[in-house]
Amino acid sequence: MSDGVRVTKPTVLMVDDEKKVADAYALRLDDVADVTVAYSGEQALDTVGEGFTPDIVLLDRHMPELSGDEVLSRIRERDIESRVVMVTAVDPGLDVLDMPFDDYLSKPVERADLLEVVDQQCQVLAYELLGEYFRLESTRAVVASQVPGDDAGNDELADLEAKRSALRERIGSLLPEAEEILSSFNGVDRGGY
Repeated sequence: MSDGVRVTKPTVLMVDDEKKVADAYALRLDDVADVTVAYSGEQALDTVGEGFTPDIVLLDRHMPELSGDEVLSRIRERDIESRVVMVTAVDPGLDVLDMPFDDYLSKPVERADLLEVVDQQCQVLAYELLGEYFRLESTRAVVASQVPGDDAGNDELADLEAKRSALRERIGSLLPEAEEILSSFNGVDRGGY
């Protein structure tokens, strides 16, 4: 896509307690991403907790009450399928060795660098989700080849199909060449006959 971003409108959560800073970074992404802004750690967790799963979380470390480090930890505890990039004025030290972030940018961050990291992290997320999709698709294909058609109304199969479809759609939104990759997986005979 334009300005170094290949995906079309990834979802981004920008978290910074300084309103002007958060809004400035959100504005830098406005034409290439669907940006939601949170002005505190609590607001970020509430936003993510309401069923919103951003592709990328841009997270400041130094915030009052609930630090970015704690927000990062809680996001990881929730097993949310998002990539987290620390965007902060806190210089990294050895303490970052144990932090489960996906990238670290020291402020100030130029627009081109911000766009590049969003694009890179969207690609990484897409490939991570591909692994989950392939696992579900393989399971679905094996069950479909072995289970009689009258079991098609099974709730577990319906849940698997819903998850598989949602993953396929999300991967398609993150990776322009996804359809080619996804369709190549269907060519394997898993039925054993």
